[in-house]
Amino acid sequence: MTASTTNDHVGAGDQAAGREQVGAIETRGIEPVPDNERHGHASQMFWTWFAANISILGLPLGATLVAFRGLNIWQAILVATIGSVGSFALVGILSLAGKKGGAPALTLSRAVFGQRGNAGPTLISWLSRVGWETITTTTAAYALLALVQWIFGWHQNTVLTIICLLVFIGCTLLISGLGHATIMWINKWATILFGVLNLIVMGFLVATVDWNKVLGVHAGPASSVVAGIGFIAAGTGIGWANAGADYARYLPRKLPAGRLVTASAFGAGIPLVLLISLGSLLSAGDKTLASASDPVSAINGMLPSWMAVPYLIAAFGGLLMSNHLSTYSAGLTMLTLGLKVRRHLAVTVDVVLMFLGGVYFMLIAKDFYGPFSTFLTLLAVPISAWVGVILVDSGRGRTYDPDGLMDTTRTSRYWYTGGFHVPAVLAWAAAIVMGLLFTEASTSADDVWFAGPWAHTWLGTNGLGWAIAMAVGALVYGVFGRRPVRAPEEPAPAAAGLEGARR
Repeated sequence: MTASTTNDHVGAGDQAAGREQVGAIETRGIEPVPDNERHGHASQMFWTWFAANISILGLPLGATLVAFRGLNIWQAILVATIGSVGSFALVGILSLAGKKGGAPALTLSRAVFGQRGNAGPTLISWLSRVGWETITTTTAAYALLALVQWIFGWHQNTVLTIICLLVFIGCTLLISGLGHATIMWINKWATILFGVLNLIVMGFLVATVDWNKVLGVHAGPASSVVAGIGFIAAGTGIGWANAGADYARYLPRKLPAGRLVTASAFGAGIPLVLLISLGSLLSAGDKTLASASDPVSAINGMLPSWMAVPYLIAAFGGLLMSNHLSTYSAGLTMLTLGLKVRRHLAVTVDVVLMFLGGVYFMLIAKDFYGPFSTFLTLLAVPISAWVGVILVDSGRGRTYDPDGLMDTTRTSRYWYTGGFHVPAVLAWAAAIVMGLLFTEASTSADDVWFAGPWAHTWLGTNGLGWAIAMAVGALVYGVFGRRPVRAPEEPAPAAAGLEGARR
């Protein structure tokens, strides 16, 4: 193996250190997991995606379906089900590459786009993760501020805001820094705890619903249903599509694919359908939630005062479950970009940016949901374009050569033409262009960040730019991409393990 290949193993540790232990720092970086270190069941993916989606961000997503898209409650429930379950089924399908290749999603993507061509998708994926982390951190800090105010009577100020941001980020760093084994353990037990708290809070929120107003809302047009499905898919599963393999890479190769896909779809679908539907119910009677600058306080105001503490703890914990997963994936993505540090240090670099983003949202920006929606709209397009290419490539029977993935020099199996697999890179670029032609990203009617020339056609108005990008990426790569050359599956992971042992 070349010197460059060895450098790309920063954070690997030796073979014994690579084995997972709850509470110990995971020393494995982005190198493929050998078969003798694979373990676990499909249920791990159920708990992983349940944990990622029990946060209160599902409530304002549901509120926008009624307040801004004009759906009634039955349409909102249908949209929540199709958008969330369907998009996370896609996450499960993409996770199969992790089970097959044993590496993080964007590391495996090197085999499709080439060692240099993969830089674009990897950078976009990293920006996506940082954006989600910033949104989650901001919301959690609002929850902690409200909890401090309720207990101690301290009102929000600059110093207290920064302290609350640092507390949440510290908790995130503790979990995501330890790594995969600790994350998998915490996902199950903390999700049960915070899930029960969320159910209690949801029960009290249901009691505040004005059922006369809810049942009196007329059905919205079919185009709004289509747009709603796209909005929910983009705000839930599509945002995680480039991270699924990160958590499936330790699973045994022989695990049935159907179980992994089903566990992913229902693990995320159950909490999302409940939260989005409840957000729709609340917004049908009172549309303030959909436009609240601080969603935590808006929801807290709907509850009895004595429910403040359990609600805010549930909000904080649910957001932490989502954020530590996102931060873990962001660290792996930074290593794939070429950052030469150990995995837990890559996570540390990431949380600094998370903190700065939280400061901007809480102390500088005046609008929370405007940037949130704009962020989702723009990044959904290149991520969906990547998904389209990856789906076609995986469907053609892609296998992965561990040495080729980790060798970033000209000797790599995946160097292709100057480091670029031209058909995949061109398909991705063409898909982004086509998707953006139908996309408008704005915080308001008077604050348009970007508008494609066809953004006001039926497809553009209904928010389907991301779907067009996915379809175009799949179509172009399907026509011009070559069937991948099969790499040896069984000996290669063992060889990767021996390389780790030699180090």
